Amino acid sequence: MKGVNDYNRQKAVKYAYEFAYKRNPVFTDFSDMGGNCTNFVNQCLLAGGMTMNFNYPFGWFYKSINSRSPSFSGVEYLYNFLTRLDYTKGPFAKVIELKDTQIGDIIQFRQDQPKFTHSLIITKLNEFDYDNPFVTTNTSDVADKPLKDYYFNECRCLGVVGGRK
Repeated sequence: MKGVNDYNRQKAVKYAYEFAYKRNPVFTDFSDMGGNCTNFVNQCLLAGGMTMNFNYPFGWFYKSINSRSPSFSGVEYLYNFLTRLDYTKGPFAKVIELKDTQIGDIIQFRQDQPKFTHSLIITKLNEFDYDNPFVTTNTSDVADKPLKDYYFNECRCLGVVGGRK
């Protein structure tokens, strides 16, 4: 697709494994400010070759704790940015079925709240159960945890398509 960066899923997953149990000091750790999960997923997208969009407040970027887009640390903001149809610069995704996910795709879920509150990256597929991929995340640091080991009311899957230049 013209004007689209390829998403390197392997590099995103490699980054997820490297920082699943520690924090990259380049980024603020939001664990004590509501959670680091979406920040972590965004770092994985960056590692996978996605380009930042510095359009505040509706872009997708991180410079510091005081200079970042809401989509870099907010679950709903990330969803809204990734699924926009206005062809803005930065990564984009589409909502897909769980059975259609690949490594490097994103899962978000909600637990007893009206809003989605958690983001995870798929780091390994389950060849015996396509509806139960293995996920990696920060805040409650885990690597390759089966999705079905989480309690949630609803999940949505974001298939990362690539990044617009």
